[in-house]
Amino acid sequence: MEWGDRGLPACYPVDMAGDRRARYEQLLRRLDALCEGESDPISLMATVCCELFSTFRRFHWVGFYRNVGGSILKVGPYQGGHGCLVIPFHRGVCGRCATEGRLQNVPDVRALDHHIACSSTTRSELVLPVFDREGKLLAVLDIDSDLPAAFDAVDEQLLARVGDIFRRC
Repeated sequence: MEWGDRGLPACYPVDMAGDRRARYEQLLRRLDALCEGESDPISLMATVCCELFSTFRRFHWVGFYRNVGGSILKVGPYQGGHGCLVIPFHRGVCGRCATEGRLQNVPDVRALDHHIACSSTTRSELVLPVFDREGKLLAVLDIDSDLPAAFDAVDEQLLARVGDIFRRC
């Protein structure tokens, strides 16, 4: 049996049962309280990563890749194993998200030729663009799971609301 990096079998349906929508709503309330009055993007990124990683055990990597200009993303705050340090906009799921400015939900990363494998255990990935108050791309939020097809419309809808926190930057 293949084991995930969080001590559970990789096939274990972690966080799939129960009311995820309610867990997201609680998470969003916590983030609103924790981030109230804060406008520093790095502080907000660190807080968001910690809360997401702590709330959902099926997320084995949660992090931000910051838009540093020149069509380059650089790793920002994250939780989990090491991430890639630099991702050009023309590479990978994160680069595609940055280029297109829209959410990327990949149920099976192994089926993609352009996937950048920072972790050999990643099976699915959800990447969301994060914009500042002027609508400029600040970063992408990258969430990886050891489970195939770990993300659905509930995740997409409610994680997009997490990105709204950065509209104050």
